[in-house]
Amino acid sequence: MKSLIYRTVRVSARFAERQATAGAGIALCGEAGARAELWLRREPTRTAPHSGMLVPAKDKCLSLVPAPLRAQVHPPVRPHGGFARVARREPIMKTLFLLPVVVLCLALTACTRTQPFSGLQKTVLRQQGDAGVHTYRIPGLTTSKAGTLIAVYDLRHKNSGDLPGDVDVAAQRSTDHGVTWSPMIRVLDFDKAVPGSAGNGVGDPCVVADLKTGTLWVAGLWSFGNRAWNSSGPGLKPEETGQFVLSRSDDDGLTWSEPINITEQVKRPEWRLCFQGPGRGIQLRDGTLVIPAQFKSGADNAAPHSFFIYSEDHGQTWQASPPAVPEGRGPWTTEAQVVELADGGILISMRNHDGRKQRAWSVFRRHPATGKLVGGSWSPVTFAVDDPVCAAGLASYPQGRAGEDWVLFSNPASKNKRERMTVHLSRDGGRTWPVSRLVDERPAAYSCLTVLADGSVGLLYEAGNQHPYEELVFARFSLDWLMDSSAPAK
Repeated sequence: MKSLIYRTVRVSARFAERQATAGAGIALCGEAGARAELWLRREPTRTAPHSGMLVPAKDKCLSLVPAPLRAQVHPPVRPHGGFARVARREPIMKTLFLLPVVVLCLALTACTRTQPFSGLQKTVLRQQGDAGVHTYRIPGLTTSKAGTLIAVYDLRHKNSGDLPGDVDVAAQRSTDHGVTWSPMIRVLDFDKAVPGSAGNGVGDPCVVADLKTGTLWVAGLWSFGNRAWNSSGPGLKPEETGQFVLSRSDDDGLTWSEPINITEQVKRPEWRLCFQGPGRGIQLRDGTLVIPAQFKSGADNAAPHSFFIYSEDHGQTWQASPPAVPEGRGPWTTEAQVVELADGGILISMRNHDGRKQRAWSVFRRHPATGKLVGGSWSPVTFAVDDPVCAAGLASYPQGRAGEDWVLFSNPASKNKRERMTVHLSRDGGRTWPVSRLVDERPAAYSCLTVLADGSVGLLYEAGNQHPYEELVFARFSLDWLMDSSAPAK
């Protein structure tokens, strides 16, 4: 593209405002009436703002910048993105002659001043009965390599009950930070004509984005032949136990593959069941994909334990970590979420069933000699943040302050009821949680967190007026909103 070089002059803000009123479609951002020497920034021509959305004229600004200090009077003219400047001694008549040209140039190079998102916005993504589906449950949420929001959830067609049942997994996409969403896209849906699978579904999705390849993955539990939480047993075959399946997308969530069964890779034959923790998985800084998971022991009264599965080859093969709580010991834990800490540890937050009504936490450390996940170990389990025994959301926030390890956590902040969806912030890698803010005071249950491309945070959660499974709500909030507790949310 050939770059045009324009020479600029002294103009006043009032002059630019008059041009905007006359239909030039531009306005000078700054104090009205102020006179300033300005340079025209030469930008590559584009047909729309970066957001892809039109903005009102008041949000547009001239592609001008104030002239630098006198010590910087003669900056070099660069091929792209540089500046051209008119000498101060230019005759005034020549300056006036150039004004229409300047106005035309300004109109051609008007730019959008992107205002950072601030506050809290909420949108109901799905409601009971939409598209003939009885209930939408079990939210998962992630941000793709392209910056697209990917939301996944159960389609519970006939009732709100858990697996086994007539359940499928669907997704929706948003390319504008959750302002608008695509129609539903089926992700996992087993053919009901297969003998033994009619009415027995696949659900409890967990979504993970590979930010290096762009591939998206969704994990689900396939309950072939009614084999789910209460009816699965030892073994690896669909006729014996629930199946750990994946679907992948290589086009940013527009289409999804047929199910990929990884049960034999991640489940020990003696376990009664093995499947993903609902919500989202993560990618470690070295590219490893991590999906939280849970299994029911083959002994110890089929006690449930949380762990994770991981892939070091971008999803081609998978293997399992040891459980966060060894078999034969308590507490019983399920439905975990994970984040990578600043020091490389993997923090796990687990639904805790020991009666104390707090989340269970542990950190997985790599093998000290090899630096590999194989051979790594867990720290002793700790307990923090009141919780009514429910799935919850967890996300690291890498844009936090230098020297601090920011982690976000979401859950219904109550010991007794699933209500009051709340977001918490830790600045020390999950050891303490000094900041909390209410998002929704109504009944609420499962949730999932992701950090958006612009640094704001997305939260997908279950809520309702009478019970927590009436809606799936998408909330977007900024960190300044989270830290300002002066105005309670409703």
